[in-house]
Amino acid sequence: MAHRLRPEGLGFVGTAPVRLVFAQEMSASPERVFHALAEDVSGWAEWFPAVTSVRPLDDGAGRDVRLWGGGRFRETVLAAEGPRVYAYRVDVTNAPGARALVEEWRLSPAGTGTRVQWTFAADGNGVFRAVLRPARAGLGRSFRGAVTRLDRRLVP
Repeated sequence: MAHRLRPEGLGFVGTAPVRLVFAQEMSASPERVFHALAEDVSGWAEWFPAVTSVRPLDDGAGRDVRLWGGGRFRETVLAAEGPRVYAYRVDVTNAPGARALVEEWRLSPAGTGTRVQWTFAADGNGVFRAVLRPARAGLGRSFRGAVTRLDRRLVP
């Protein structure tokens, strides 16, 4: 059953009770990476294996996201500051125990490529928090694999 989460702003990325931060460099330029994140929203399913579909909503102000395993998210875009930051919060999800969730993708030049930093900021009940902490390794692998696939897609 879907439930509404607390509507946090971008500042939650720095204050959330659970913050998982991952970073990786890629060859593509920040501009190309930002375009893939913020403007080619439906393309996420082609490079992020956990994602089965992403559909832009409200002229790009929101997203409807479906994950393998049945996870669903309705999101609001909080920042689309190309080519540096793309962030969104989850407004409605079927993830049990979640209370608030914001994700931030921060891009910075790294030589001729890009350093991508993904912050997964969350709050939830005790069970939700307890599950997220050991899930860190799996989320990190998922992030690294997705960034690698995105880089291959952007730099043939």
